[in-house]
Amino acid sequence: MTTSPKNKTLASLLAITLGSLGAHRFYLHGWRDKLGWLHFSSLPLSALIASIFFGWPGLLSYGLLILSFLIALLCGLVFGLTADEKWDAQYNPSIPEYSDSGWPLALLLVLATGVGAIALIGVLARSFDLLYTGGAYG
Repeated sequence: MTTSPKNKTLASLLAITLGSLGAHRFYLHGWRDKLGWLHFSSLPLSALIASIFFGWPGLLSYGLLILSFLIALLCGLVFGLTADEKWDAQYNPSIPEYSDSGWPLALLLVLATGVGAIALIGVLARSFDLLYTGGAYG
């Protein structure tokens, strides 16, 4: 059975953009990946929680989806920062060609770091707002 080579830049892009749906896990490990389905289930579970507990703050209602997004963003950064030789040894062991990551991956990692920092600061700020003021500021 021949497998196609797994591209590190594409895996990072999928993790950063569609990671909360498990796209990066399905790309790397196939449709039977349990962690991919766990990521994917965060969307319907968050929607169900939001419909049952209507009126709750969005951070609580969509907490599973936000957590899945932050974990996937971190996975995208880890994928991108993995050395090409180690990436090939883990995901492309039977392919003689070696990966050669370039500037698109570097730009993607800078973008992911910025988005991740903004998201994490936003989650922390909203958490402290809910904890200390009862959500008075939004």
